[in-house]
Amino acid sequence: MSIFVAPLNEAVAAGQKAAAIDAAMIAKLTDMAGDFAINLTVAILIFAVTLFASKWAARAARNGLSRMRGFRHDPTVLSFATQVVRVIVIIIGMIAVLQRLGVQTTSIIAVLGAASLAVGLALQGTLSNVASGIMLLILRPYRVGDVVDVGGMSGTVQRLDLFTTQLSNANNHKIVIPNSKVLSDPLTNLTGQQTRRVEIHFGVGYGDDLNKARCVLADMAVAHAQVLPDPHPWTGVTALLDSSVQVTLHAWVKVEDWWQTQADLMQGGKEALDAAGIEIPFPHQVAVPYGDEEVVPVLVKPVGPPEPAAGKNDGEG
Repeated sequence: MSIFVAPLNEAVAAGQKAAAIDAAMIAKLTDMAGDFAINLTVAILIFAVTLFASKWAARAARNGLSRMRGFRHDPTVLSFATQVVRVIVIIIGMIAVLQRLGVQTTSIIAVLGAASLAVGLALQGTLSNVASGIMLLILRPYRVGDVVDVGGMSGTVQRLDLFTTQLSNANNHKIVIPNSKVLSDPLTNLTGQQTRRVEIHFGVGYGDDLNKARCVLADMAVAHAQVLPDPHPWTGVTALLDSSVQVTLHAWVKVEDWWQTQADLMQGGKEALDAAGIEIPFPHQVAVPYGDEEVVPVLVKPVGPPEPAAGKNDGEG
């Protein structure tokens, strides 16, 4: 009997030992699962709080800058600053989430530091846009609402982001330009000043009285309600063209009145010259025959609306 009892006792002892190991492992796994569940729950709460805090911090930054005299009426700075604050808060929150989940952020930072050269080369365009956006914010060549021309693309500035500048042209097309291109290309701010000059070229006949034409255009401009009295409207002969003498009109207006005033002065100038009996000539061509044929002048009229009927005032359009 003793021969069978000893192996049986050993088997029972081995089973008890295995059961104890399994129980300890199960307990350890249970503790790990519980800790992970707690950490995951806390991480989710931290992430939710981060999103809320980013919005609150961005709103607080906007309100704080709005109270400052230099930024109170500058939506460009307000929009850019709120985006920067929001991104910074989210980055801090994500670091806290990773630390709560047991990720060693120091090792991640070390890896990113080692790969910074490759990341910098891969993202040099993006980082350049961010740096250019900061420079645009410091230099402030334009503000939201200004009409600018960047590399041949004109439009009203809608917003300045971290990476791009958004414009809206006259046809309400959305134009997105990288900040690096805005900073590197020539930029013209068409509404950066309070006043703007209207320049219109009129062509009058060589046989007409040029002083009379100048006075007619100047009087017409002075009579317009939107033309500023100072500087006074100016007229002068600026070119001798093939079939006409070019008389230029300069008039200063407020920036917001430029488009409509230019159209009014162009129409008013044409009507005033017609009423004064001053010709606005069209291009002439002369046919030169060969041999003994006579030279016959050929008048080439541009395509346009029909001429007014006889008896009508020349100034009516």
